[in-house]
Formats: sequence, structure tokens, C-alpha cells
Amino acid sequence: MAEENITSVLIEKRTFDPPKSFASCANLSIDEYNRLRSKASNDFEGFWSDLATENIFWFKKWNKVLEWKEPFSKWFIGAKTNISYNCLDRHLKDKGNKIALIWIGENGERKSLSYKELHSQVCKFSNVLSKMGIIENDRVIIYMPLIPEAVVAMLACTRIGAIHSVIFGGFSHEALADRINDSKARMVITADGGYRRGEIVPLKKNVDEALKKCNSVEKVIVVQRVGAHCNVPMIDYRDIFYHDVISKVDTHYDAKELGSEHPLFILYTSGTTGKPKGVLHTTGGYILWATLTTKWVFDIKEKDVYWCTADIGWITGHTYVVYGPLSCGATTVIYEGAPNYPDWGIFWKIIEQNKVNIFYTAPTAIRAFMKAGEKWVEKYDLSSLRLLGSVGEPINPEAWMWYHKAIGKEKCPIVDTWWQTETGGILISPLPGITKTKPGSATFSLPGIFADVVDHDGKSVPPDQGGNLVIRKPWPSMLRTIYGDDNRYKQNYWSQVKGSYFAGDGARKDKEGYFWILGRVDDVIKVSGHRLSTMEIESALVSNHCVAEAAVVGYPHDIKGEAICAFVVCSPSGAGKGHHELSEELKQHVVKEIGAIARPDQIRFTETLPKTRSGKIMRRLLRDIASGKETTGDTTTLEDAGVLEKLRTEEE
Repeated sequence: MAEENITSVLIEKRTFDPPKSFASCANLSIDEYNRLRSKASNDFEGFWSDLATENIFWFKKWNKVLEWKEPFSKWFIGAKTNISYNCLDRHLKDKGNKIALIWIGENGERKSLSYKELHSQVCKFSNVLSKMGIIENDRVIIYMPLIPEAVVAMLACTRIGAIHSVIFGGFSHEALADRINDSKARMVITADGGYRRGEIVPLKKNVDEALKKCNSVEKVIVVQRVGAHCNVPMIDYRDIFYHDVISKVDTHYDAKELGSEHPLFILYTSGTTGKPKGVLHTTGGYILWATLTTKWVFDIKEKDVYWCTADIGWITGHTYVVYGPLSCGATTVIYEGAPNYPDWGIFWKIIEQNKVNIFYTAPTAIRAFMKAGEKWVEKYDLSSLRLLGSVGEPINPEAWMWYHKAIGKEKCPIVDTWWQTETGGILISPLPGITKTKPGSATFSLPGIFADVVDHDGKSVPPDQGGNLVIRKPWPSMLRTIYGDDNRYKQNYWSQVKGSYFAGDGARKDKEGYFWILGRVDDVIKVSGHRLSTMEIESALVSNHCVAEAAVVGYPHDIKGEAICAFVVCSPSGAGKGHHELSEELKQHVVKEIGAIARPDQIRFTETLPKTRSGKIMRRLLRDIASGKETTGDTTTLEDAGVLEKLRTEEE
């Protein structure tokens, strides 16, 4: 926890009202919004009880809404439910023939599954798992490309009460082995391979390598995704093809009646140490918040086609590709490939062809699209879009404005969402029919979420003063612990501010109460006694037309304590300029935008930045490079390990 508050220097005065046509038919009206906020403040448990009753199917109701023994919570105690039932069975009568899932393969294949068809596939695979001895609380690893069978596997696990752990298909066999061993999984569900930018990712080969270091796995189920293009060895006693077993079971499997606190999934996130953190989520509270936030934030309508571009290996894919949309009875799109293959127009082509109404993606993708140019956007008809969303990290104002103009054509509200793997769902976000938005601000916490910005003593800081983002009260979708490590859970999230969840992010609230996320507290730079947000300096750099993307870090300085190093990816406008000339121009631009205190000491130009496979910039690796240190900590989520060596050889 920092000893001083963060000096916030970014000023943004542009505002955008919700379009009147959108506001007039939004799922949440201003009157209902105000009622909910008042109810949450005056009758906290009653607020959650009412919403759980109205939005979720329960086999059995709870006898107590909340048991809170800091830092451990239990929600809807005594209740019984099932997420697969909420996502599928309850829709069959009225929406059985509605399309639940639209899948688009990287190689152009397409498949659509109705709710009835998806239910049938999930029941069949539930029978497969049961026949193979998988029971409640068994851990099952899902290591697959983004194909329908991956969604089926997730829902089948929830149907029988197994705990799934989805591992992104881009991870190496070493990262896979670490996660298998930590969870002590009994089964791995994988594919022979997957497609990524025209190449085949050898998933089954990676599983075979990983299992040389694991002794808990008894069975491996293999989906044939690439078939003849990727012949894989099958071990007789262990490996089974998906198509062989799915054809031998029936289409009926009653969803298990599971306790509200039944463990649902473990999702591993990078740690600063070498050991990934297994974030544990449970059933009832998680599906309630996934459902509510999908209704409120994305304003899901019956005829909407909704597309969240995340892979299901990340929490965004869990909550807003699979569980939230399906619980709401929506049509959700999944795309197997990358945003730039076969070219930079593929996302816009998918929107046009499928008449996508709601589009939810990451700031890093938006900045990449900006760099690629609007020529790719202008080829396609995006008039079906009515709502845009941003997720994963703070979006700088210039990227927000580009998204608003180039993609939304200045008619679509943008929901800039703040949340984490640990929170299970969105906690701070505009509500598209209610909230006046400000580019770069996540705006307000949602009803029932009590967020604050505090100093190192846990006291609220004044408006426009940076501090540490905390959540003052528990919420239903919060993580319950780090799997197998309660002490790490307490230390990481509950040792900083008594009675509050410490998010690890810096933030400020402006005079109107809007939240501005300043990035990870670990990424704050201390220059001559001022603690500066990297996000704000990066936003200033990206506001220059010569810059496509920037990442800012601190490195040791004898006089100032820390100096500022900016890693910059040039836009086409900047590519033709000399590095020395452009460096001076950008340093002066930062001074003009936010002041001399934030002037970078170094600017290093690069073609790419080190990112996780979910698109987040790994600034701690850049700090090592700027400081001349060897790289330490967990790098298993790094998309391209070669980028580090390239950066080390770049000249200022």
C-alpha cells in the first residue's frame, strides 16, 4: 500500500449524454436506478434478496442472505440452484428454438446452436463426464480453442457440480502443468489443435508434455478440431476422442441441485511471484451478478446479437461470453481467430454479416484498430451496432473518442467497464440509458457496489485527488479465496484497508463523483515526491497523432527517485519521423497536456509491447528493461516472449 496519494494530472472536459432514443427503452430507467441505489443503502440484504428472487431460478430458497466474517463471505445460505439450468433449461419453453450461440471459425466455418440444441449437447456431455467417474467437486481442466465444445464443456461441468478451470489455449505446456498440479485435476478436456493466425496450435501435444509432470489426471478427452492436419498420438488407457463418446449417450441429464456456495470454477491469474493465483468463484452469487450486469450494463434485448471478443480462458469470457448472456437468454457470438487475421477487417466483417448489436472488446484492440486505420472499418456496414463496451484496462480518452466516432458513428453509448478476475463481474460502469459519459472514465459504481477512493489510512480522499480503489462492502460475485491458499487471499486483498477489498488499482473521483481508474498501484511512478499515474501519461502520449500506443514505467534516478521511461509504438503519421525529432516533440506534448512534472526522461520506440494473451500490457517487464534488470516473476501469460529481447536492444 502506498504511503502517499497519487497526483492526478489528466483533465478531460468532454461529456456525452445517452441518446434519447436509447434512454427511452433502456432496461434500467432512472427511476428504477435511483430506487435500487436507495434500497441498497437502506436495506442491503433486502436489496440482494429481491434481485436474487427476480432474476435467478432456485430449486430451494435461502434461509440467510449473507454471512460475512471478514474476509470470507457466504451468500444465499441454504439455497440450491444450478448455473447450467439457469443458462439453458429455464429458456427451453419460450426460447428453445432461439439461437443461443453463433460460432465463427478462423478458417470461415460457421455453426449456430439453438437453446434446445445447446441443452442437448450439454446433457450428453454431462452423461459422458458422469460415466467417466467425474463427480461433484472434482476439478476438470478445459484447454481448448474457442469452439462450441468448449462452451459445452463448461456448462456440463456446472451441470454435474464439477469445478472447471479453463486454461487459455495459447499457454505453454509448462504453464498448463503448473495449473493442473495446483488444482489436482482429474481430467483434461482438450482438442487435437486449434487455429491461430493460420497456424495450428498443438494443444494435445502440449497436454501430453504437461502430463509428464502431473500425476492427478486420469482421463483426457480430445475434440478433433483440425483433424487430418494434426494427427495426435492417443494413449489407450487415458485418451478418448470426444466424438466417440458423445455419440453413445442420451440427451437427458437432470441438473444437480447445488448449494449456492458450491465451488464453480478456478481461474488462474498471473502473480508477481512465480506461482499463479487460482481465483475461486462459487455458484449462486456469481450467476446472480453475471445476469444482472448483463441486463443492466449491456441492456440486452430479446432480438439482440451480442459479441464479446474475449476468449473463454479469461474471466471476461466466463462472465460475458458464456454465463451472463446465456442466463439472460441472449444470442452470443464466439470467434475463434485473432483480430488481425486474415486482415484488420475481420471484426467489422463479422459485425456486418451477423448484424451484431452489442460489441464488447479491449482498449488494446481498439488502439490496434486505430493504428491499422479507418480504411478497414469503412469497408463494412456497422449500422446494426447500438452499444459499445470496453474491458480489460483503462481506456485513454483519444481511443474512447475514436471508438465513439469510427465504430459507433457517434450514435452508440460506450460502457467503459471496470472489474477484475477477482470481482467476478463489472463493478463500475456507465449504464447506457442513464449515465452521462466522460471519455476515459468508468463513471459510477453499480447499484449494490460501494466503491471508494482512499488514502493509506483508509480515509476517503477529496475530489480529484488520487488514491487507492477499494470496495467497502461484500458483493455476491466476489472471489471466495485463492484456491488452497487462504493466507494469500487475506494478504493480497484484505490486509491493506480494514473492512475493505483492496483492488490494487489507483483511482480518483472528480467533483461529480465520476471514477477515473489510474492503473495498477504497482505501476505508479514516484517523481520528486509526486506519485504519478502511468495511465494519465500514456493518455497524453496517445493523444498525439504520431502515437498508436504507449506504455510508461519508472526507473531509478539518483535525484528524482524515479524517472519516467515511455515505450512508444508509432502510428502511420509518426513512422516517417526521425526518432530524436519525434522524441522531443512527444516530451513537449506531454508537458503541454499535463505539465512539466510528467515529462518523460526517455522515450524508446518499438514495434510492439509485451502483452498478456488477453491484451494487457505487462508494465512490470518494461520496468525491468528500463532499469537494466533481469526479468523476474511469472511470465507464463506473455503472448510473445521474443518481444522482451527486441525491447532490450532498442535504442532510445
